[in-house]
Amino acid sequence: MPTEPLSRTLSLPDEAATARLAGRLATVLQPGDLVALRGDLGAGKTALCRALIRSVTGPEAEVPSPTFTLVQMYDTDIGPLWHFDLYRLSGPDEVIELGWDEARAEAASLVEWPDRLGPLLPADRLEIALTHEGPAARRAVLTGHGAWAARLDALDLPAPDRE
Repeated sequence: MPTEPLSRTLSLPDEAATARLAGRLATVLQPGDLVALRGDLGAGKTALCRALIRSVTGPEAEVPSPTFTLVQMYDTDIGPLWHFDLYRLSGPDEVIELGWDEARAEAASLVEWPDRLGPLLPADRLEIALTHEGPAARRAVLTGHGAWAARLDALDLPAPDRE
């Protein structure tokens, strides 16, 4: 029987708070996981991805945005990590050409603009929807789908921000 999605809301008053969330995510992320990041342009998707990647590679790691390359791959403490930015794609067929099947088989994946995946979006995933709350502040709604619903509490989010 499918698990109902579970959501938690977290206020991120600044980029340091976003980095702390990314650090918590890094402690539970494992090969095969998919984190789908939603939000308008400038909502903080790439900032969260960069902070997470640096959490598992080291603070000095160069983490370019995959906006133009579409995907970046990293060898990390948790195994391979692929960072996809699908903004410029028109549909799921183009994702396959980027190595999607390989990434799903062996790596953890961070996916910006996951709506471009269409039917390739896996049932087991963590979705993070980011919205602006002020010049530097963001609101993150984390929704665990499938197996991620049970794992969401492992992120140990602060109780006052939970819904």
